[in-house]
Amino acid sequence: MQESIPEIENTFERVLHANERIFQNYLENFSGYHHDLRDMASTYSHFNTKVLIDPKEMAKFQINYLQFLDKQQKLFAETITRQDGKPSTPIIKPNADDKRFRAPEWNNDPFFDYIKQSYLLVSELMRNVIDDSEIDDKKKRKLLFYTNHYIDAFSPTNFAATNPEVIKKAKETNGESLKEGFLNLLTDIEKGRITQTDETAFEVGKNIAITPGAVIYQNNLIQLIQYSPVGNEVSEIPLLIIPPWINKYYILDLQPENSFARYAVEKGFTVFMISWKNPSKKMKNYSFDHYVEMGVMDAIKAIQNITGQEKINTLGYCLGGTLQGIALAIMHAKKEVPVNSATFLASMLDFTDVGPMGDVIDQALVRKLERGELQQEGVMHGHDMEKAFNLIRSNDLIWNYVVNNYLKGNKPTAFDVLFWTNDNTNLPANMYMYYLRHMILENKLSRKNALRICDTPINLGKIDTPSLVIALNEDHISPAETAFTTTELLNGPVQFILGDSGHVMGVANPPSKKKYGYCTSNHLGYGFKAWKESAKHIEGSWWQPWSEWLETQSGKKIKSTPQLGNKKYKVIENAPGTYVKEKCKKCPEEFF
Repeated sequence: MQESIPEIENTFERVLHANERIFQNYLENFSGYHHDLRDMASTYSHFNTKVLIDPKEMAKFQINYLQFLDKQQKLFAETITRQDGKPSTPIIKPNADDKRFRAPEWNNDPFFDYIKQSYLLVSELMRNVIDDSEIDDKKKRKLLFYTNHYIDAFSPTNFAATNPEVIKKAKETNGESLKEGFLNLLTDIEKGRITQTDETAFEVGKNIAITPGAVIYQNNLIQLIQYSPVGNEVSEIPLLIIPPWINKYYILDLQPENSFARYAVEKGFTVFMISWKNPSKKMKNYSFDHYVEMGVMDAIKAIQNITGQEKINTLGYCLGGTLQGIALAIMHAKKEVPVNSATFLASMLDFTDVGPMGDVIDQALVRKLERGELQQEGVMHGHDMEKAFNLIRSNDLIWNYVVNNYLKGNKPTAFDVLFWTNDNTNLPANMYMYYLRHMILENKLSRKNALRICDTPINLGKIDTPSLVIALNEDHISPAETAFTTTELLNGPVQFILGDSGHVMGVANPPSKKKYGYCTSNHLGYGFKAWKESAKHIEGSWWQPWSEWLETQSGKKIKSTPQLGNKKYKVIENAPGTYVKEKCKKCPEEFF
């Protein structure tokens, strides 16, 4: 379709503006880029020096390289065979979970099949060279982290000239797909981030986060939501859900068919949910003390007063589970424990292994953040956190959309989980740096009395509250084995469930979908590996055994009441409240 002169002029102006934004962003973030490049250069320099000066390392490198050359020669011979119309055998295949090369064009055309396999062979060589080297494990993991990102970035799928799917669509649309892709790119540069979903398809409080309820308490840090009962009876002991404040709470209350909050209400529990405020610069000095006292403790007091129950059940998800553990340790130290049972969902109390992001978190990075932008900004911006999480699964969360949006010219489909992922929250600088240094980097939370929060030494070993620990098998944020260590840190009766899938999709996993199963076993006390070997896989969602366990911790059935709150804690507004609708104001353009 031929463009009019005004359209061309408008596009030209957008291109100029995009270049200005990219250059301005480079200048504003130069110090950060310089630190990252220096760290990468230092990491590779250390490795290269090791290989060059150590004969054993050089011998391993040469063996790997000769094996690579042998496979390349075989690949070339197989490609010639295919050109002659004869059948051939692939030299290397993508991993079963690699979605990039599933289109038939990658296999049917000998040229693109050769490009694909050559890329996979080079990737294999780079990883094998690093895996076989005898360097410090921490440095090896960092090296693999950087190398995997280079490998992902230079995939032939990410370039129009080497992606047969892109070429095919461009031919079918007479180049219209390339034009639309370029316009999509300009739009995302203007927004400052990659579009991963149709953001117009959802609205908080309208078709997402719509479980009926009301805000019955709020302070400067939280709004407390009480959900309306659906039956004539409820369990007498209520449930408080503590979501992470790295993200907004409604991952646990998406659409009705996959809302964990709605499920819990329908199972007959009186459910309360914390909705965290999106911190501004004025809240930069908020610490873990504030999150314990103004978050967990204030919420528990309100629930006790409303329900008339001395004890409540709690569930902490991700960082909310970490906070739950800290709060429980403080309660037990003071011998005032209003918690009847605790569920730790995809959360960590031990930070020995925090997944891929732990590979690059070191003293230098922490010092950079402490002395740099966090001191100036007062918060860790939510968009920066989003980019960090995207890097953990860059093929799925970055390059997939580069290909789909910019090379193929498609619009992303509507997906509630990705809408939630892009609805970011800030983190107070004080709290975030304390968490990053003392918990992730130094792993002090798991050590007896190594931390002092709310003027109380933190000793997780004093916690004897009945607990259920739920981990997720493919979790890149709270690795399953790390989450399992919670069962070894607590002193009370504990059970463990291992759900399928990852940190988000494994949580938003209603029984009705029957997509991901879970494993159970009572073989605790012998380590994660022994537990897995003894575990039985069951079809269905972990929501089911969780609700059955929680029912045993929730006392007798009592008559429900439609009234929310009480005379002291009056209804402030309908759920989901206003805190969850607060947006991150800054949208840095670092990706571009």
